[in-house]
Amino acid sequence: SETEKIPVMRGQWFIDGTWQPLEEEESNLIEQEHLNRFKGQQLQESFDMEISKPVDGKEGKILLSADETTALGRMSLMWDDVLSAASSSGTRLHRGYVEEATLEDKPPQTSHIVFVVHGIGQKMDQGRIIKNTAMMRDTARKVEEKYFSNLATHVEFLPVEWRSKLTLDGDTVDSITPDKVRGLRDMLNSSAMDIMYYTSPLYRDELVKGLQQELNRLYSLFCSRNPEFEEKGGKVSIVSHSLGCVITYDIMTGWNPVRLYEQLLQKEEEEELEERWMSYEEQRLLEELYVTKQRLREIEERLHELKASTISKPPVLKFKVENFFCMGSPLAVFLALRGIRPGSSGSQDHILPRTICNRLLNIFHPTDPVAYRLEPLILKHYSNISPVQIHWYNTANPLPYEHMKPSFLNPTKEATSAPDTESASAAPSPTTSPVMVRRHYGESITNIGKASILGAASIGKGLGGMLFSRFGRSSATPQTMETGKDGPEGDEKKATAVGTPPLPHSSSGFLEPTVELEHRIDFELREGLVESRYWSAVTSHTAYWSSLDIALFLLTFMYKQDQEETDKSNLDTI
Repeated sequence: SETEKIPVMRGQWFIDGTWQPLEEEESNLIEQEHLNRFKGQQLQESFDMEISKPVDGKEGKILLSADETTALGRMSLMWDDVLSAASSSGTRLHRGYVEEATLEDKPPQTSHIVFVVHGIGQKMDQGRIIKNTAMMRDTARKVEEKYFSNLATHVEFLPVEWRSKLTLDGDTVDSITPDKVRGLRDMLNSSAMDIMYYTSPLYRDELVKGLQQELNRLYSLFCSRNPEFEEKGGKVSIVSHSLGCVITYDIMTGWNPVRLYEQLLQKEEEEELEERWMSYEEQRLLEELYVTKQRLREIEERLHELKASTISKPPVLKFKVENFFCMGSPLAVFLALRGIRPGSSGSQDHILPRTICNRLLNIFHPTDPVAYRLEPLILKHYSNISPVQIHWYNTANPLPYEHMKPSFLNPTKEATSAPDTESASAAPSPTTSPVMVRRHYGESITNIGKASILGAASIGKGLGGMLFSRFGRSSATPQTMETGKDGPEGDEKKATAVGTPPLPHSSSGFLEPTVELEHRIDFELREGLVESRYWSAVTSHTAYWSSLDIALFLLTFMYKQDQEETDKSNLDTI
C-alpha cells in the first residue's frame, strides 16, 4: 500500500522459547562476531570463550559454547543481561529458526483473488478500506482453517482504494461550506458528498475511471508477481460495499446516462407528434425533421459498428468477473430510478448478463438502511418472498443454499391461528430461519435511510437531476415493488389492481411451483437474538467486514465453484 509501508527483514538470531527474532542492530553485531570467529573453521568438541563488546555504554559479556548436536555451525549462546549488572542468567539465543525450511514450506497457491471495493467516506478516513480488507482477510483465514483446510489453494483479498487519487472539484465545496457546526459539515462533505458527485454528469466519469484504472492496475501488478495465476486459470471476484456496488456495476455493464438521455429525447419527440395539436404545415415539417433525425441515428450507428469492426477496443476490465458480491448495496434503487422494471423471466440477465459476470449476490443486514433488494427487479412477486437466510458460522451441517426453498414473508395463515405445535417448531435456532413474519423491522429508521439516499440522488442538477426526477414521477416507483407491508390481504389487493393473479402457495408457507429465479440473489444476515434493531440500524451498514458468517458465505461460493470445475475436468479426463 502507498499509505502504509511495512519493512520486511530476514531473521538470523532468535530468542530461545518464544523464537522471536532479535532486533536487527543486535543481530548484526552478534552475526558479525560469529562469522569472524567461526567462518570456515571446524567446531571443537567443547570450548568456552568470552567476548567483550560495549552495548549501550556498558560492557556486555557473550559466552559462546559449542553445541555438539549440530555440524552446521548452529550454537547456543549465553549473553549476559547488560541492563542488569546483578543478573547472571542471560538470554539464550539460537542461530536460525526452530524449524528447517523445506520446499513445501510456502503458502498455498492462490486460485482466486477478490478485489474489495469501498463506498463513500474514504476521504474522511483514508486507508480505512485497507484495514477493513485486513479484517475480512483475517476472518476468512479462520474460516479456511476450520472448513477448507484440506484444499491446496486459497482465496486472497486485495483492497481497492480509488477515492484518494481523485481531484473532483478541488476545494470548491470546502470553500462554500459555512463555519458553524463545521465538524458535522466536513463529515458530510467527506462522505455523503460522494453520492452527489456520482449523480453529477460533470464528475461521474472521473469516479468511474478512477475505480476502473485502479482495478486494472492491481490485477496487472498481481499477475506480474504471480505469473502462474493466469496460466492456471485463476479467477477474480469483486466484493463491493455501498456506493462502490453502483460504480462497479456501471463499469461492468458500461451504463451511460447520456445514452439514456438520448432515448428520452427520442421518446418525447414521438409523443409530441402524436399528442400536440398543430397545423398541417407544422406537422409536415416536424415529421420531416423526425425522419431526418432517424436517418442520422442510423448512419451514426453504422459508422460506430464499422469502427468497432476495424479497431479492436480493449475491454473495460482486464479480467472476467466470476462473482459480484454486493454488501449493504443501494444498487437496486439506482436501477429502479433508471427505469429497470420487473420482467417475466427469472434470469439474472435481466439486470446483469451472465456473459459479463457469472453470478450476482446481494448481501445485506436486515436493518441496514442503505441496502435494497434486487430480486423484485427481476420478478415482481419476489418482493413477498423472503431473502435467503445466511447460515451462522457455527451451524452444524447447514443445508446448501441451492437446496433452500423460497418462503413467503407473509404466510397466508395468521400467527394467532397457528397450532401450538406449529408455533413451537417456528422458534428460531441456529439451524432454522427465524419466523418470517417480520417485514416491519426497524421500519421508520429504514425509511429515513432510504429517503436520505433518494434525496441525495435527486439533488444532482442538470442532466443527472432531470433523469432522476423524470423516473421519480414514474408510476412504478420502488415503493410499489415492496409489497408485503400491509399483510396478506393488502398484497392480494395490490396484485389484483395491476392485473397480477395471487401467487399459489401452500399452508407451510413455501412457494408452489411457478416462475422462479434461476439462482437466488438476495441473501440476508440473521439478526442476533438480543440485538437492538434501532441501534443496529445505525451500525449495521459498516458491520460486514469482520463477520464470520459473511466470510463463510463468500468462501462457500468460491470454493464450491472451484471444486465443481475440478470435478468436471476430472470427468473429462476419464
